[in-house]
Amino acid sequence: MDIKVLKFGGSSLADAAQYKKVAEIIRADPARRYVVASAPGKRFPEDTKITDMLYRCFELAAQKQNIDEAFGEVEARYDAIIRDLGLDFSLEEEYRKIRMAIEHHAGEDYVASRGEYLGAMILAKYLDFPFIDAESGIFFRKDGTFDDRATYKALGALLSGKAYAVVPGFYGSMPNGTIKTFSRGGSDITGAIVARAAEAALYENWTDVSGMLMADPRLIENPRVISEITYRELRELAYMGATVMHEEAIFPVREACIPINIRNTNAPADPGTMILSRTDRMPMDTIITGVAGRKGFSSITIEKDRMNTEVGFGRKVLGVLEDFHISFEHAPTGIDTMSVVVHTEALRDCKEALIGRIFHDANADSVTIDDNIALIAIVGRGMVRAKGTAGRVLTAIAEQDVNIRMIDQGSGENNIIVGVSEDDYDTALRAIYHAFVREA
Repeated sequence: MDIKVLKFGGSSLADAAQYKKVAEIIRADPARRYVVASAPGKRFPEDTKITDMLYRCFELAAQKQNIDEAFGEVEARYDAIIRDLGLDFSLEEEYRKIRMAIEHHAGEDYVASRGEYLGAMILAKYLDFPFIDAESGIFFRKDGTFDDRATYKALGALLSGKAYAVVPGFYGSMPNGTIKTFSRGGSDITGAIVARAAEAALYENWTDVSGMLMADPRLIENPRVISEITYRELRELAYMGATVMHEEAIFPVREACIPINIRNTNAPADPGTMILSRTDRMPMDTIITGVAGRKGFSSITIEKDRMNTEVGFGRKVLGVLEDFHISFEHAPTGIDTMSVVVHTEALRDCKEALIGRIFHDANADSVTIDDNIALIAIVGRGMVRAKGTAGRVLTAIAEQDVNIRMIDQGSGENNIIVGVSEDDYDTALRAIYHAFVREA
């Protein structure tokens, strides 16, 4: 039987009613063998996530303040889930250990990880599955980087001995035994790691939306769901702001060619989005797969007469950026001009010094920096075979009287990046989406 690994986000495990939905989903398919659980999320918009409640306990203890009330709220949240699930189960001993650790100034990573730890214990009890603590199978190196080789060996051995299991997301352990967490949203990464270690046929990532959307729903009313997307397209869109899935969660499963299915816990019949290593299927009628963007960029423009004849000019400019520890996003060029797009934040304390160095090292005629730029990525495997895609993008933006600050088409021909003023970002993104997606 093929193995499926499932990860459930915080909204999927916010209360006992959600736990019951999760259990029904898992029990509906015997191939759903290994489950990764996040900490309980918000039950309603004004609610507080368990992880944030634990961070609050950590902050109070660091300030040498009493944590009784704050930690009591954490206990009450879990006890309500246990009670409403009808479980004959107590976490009192775990509460005691965690409270003591916080009061004795345990590390922030340890405190934050206890949300997943306790939630996964409840889910394991409710499902009658074995519980595997992530610290016993997910490892980090001394420098804090993920130790893939040690993890896949140890976790694979732990999973192979159990037909079913629940694993808490978000954390693992350092060589000295202390807890280390992934970045926020890291349960996605844990799910991918478990899928890789289990040699799964499919990684199901269950959340509160029915798949990945073609555009930000805050800007586009009812954007279409993407039925299929490649890992490469997903990375392009995730980097530019699409947030359904943690960007770093792609790599463990991508290396093993394990597909990901993004599903909705509250609408389990919806097929969601399939993320694949590759697909020959083209989008039905849109050409593009999705559009996403981010604000907060600056363009460094260097002008020099006969730049195109000077061997090593680009290296000199990029060498200055390297000396200032600044990475660049894009570098569109002309015969006598070179522009380098970087994050504005990276220039905050070094703008004048950077300009001076570029003048000196590249012997430039002029160097200017323009801030308040937003980048919009238009991504799609269908773009490779479609004529006039860039023209449609430019026309759509121009018809909204928006000026394009830059345009860059990737050599793989599956993405086009346009830069516009941050004030024009919303208008430009809407125009691009509606140029390719015609509503019925």
